[in-house]
Amino acid sequence: MKKLVCVALVAGLGMSGLAQADEALMKKSGCVGCHAMDKKLLGPSFQDIAAKYKGDKAAPAALEAKILDGGKGNWGSVAMPAQKPKVTPEGAKSIVAWILSLK
Repeated sequence: MKKLVCVALVAGLGMSGLAQADEALMKKSGCVGCHAMDKKLLGPSFQDIAAKYKGDKAAPAALEAKILDGGKGNWGSVAMPAQKPKVTPEGAKSIVAWILSLK
């Protein structure tokens, strides 16, 4: 039993570290210039994005493409500019995973 608790604790700490790394990447990439955690700025909040796409299996790929290639129309008339090459496909995947993990 002690071994199971220890493994769960270590796994949780590892996930926490990954979440922090993904959040740091998001901040380094400049996402916070247009998005905030819990309120609309130029773009929707990260929490609103997570809520809108909760349970949508197609969302990760669509959001990754939106980060890389830009887009418009999902949240109003303001366009999201393309973020590549500043954000790599792997970086977009990490950022999306972090956003969709929010509650």
